[in-house]
Amino acid sequence: MEIPAISLKAIVLVHWILTVWACLYPWLPTSYVLGNVSVLAVGVWAIAQRDSIDAVLLFLIGLAVTILTDIVHFGLCYVTTAINPDLFRFSAGMAILSLVLKPVSCFFVYQMYRERGGEYNISFGIPTIARNRDAYQSIDHQNQSASTPGQAEDGKNGPRSY
Repeated sequence: MEIPAISLKAIVLVHWILTVWACLYPWLPTSYVLGNVSVLAVGVWAIAQRDSIDAVLLFLIGLAVTILTDIVHFGLCYVTTAINPDLFRFSAGMAILSLVLKPVSCFFVYQMYRERGGEYNISFGIPTIARNRDAYQSIDHQNQSASTPGQAEDGKNGPRSY
């Protein structure tokens, strides 16, 4: 099954509109706005630099972090008594819709990260110990040609003459 290609521009535009609509009613703190708008600014950077793996990776990490921060903001700042309940419900609904769409957006941004040449395993520059032993030769099975000194014609070791 082929994964549909979704433009990075569409992802940034949808989350920008939902963030603006979520901020119509002032129930969310300024940190919600600053966090989401700064991640969207990194998304604009990823759009502007089509070859940059770092830009798309930072956008992906930013989206993942804002999932957690949005949950914290909703848990701490959700009020049930509002002066304009209809506007509050619309604002809260758009904020929740943005939160629900963020994991889907993360999936598509990760696909773009791989298309731009990113690795499957994301490395943060921390050195690790690898157990790749393909480059090593075993000392038990040394390939020696028959013309080396110390071997007889039949391939068995004979007396060495120096």
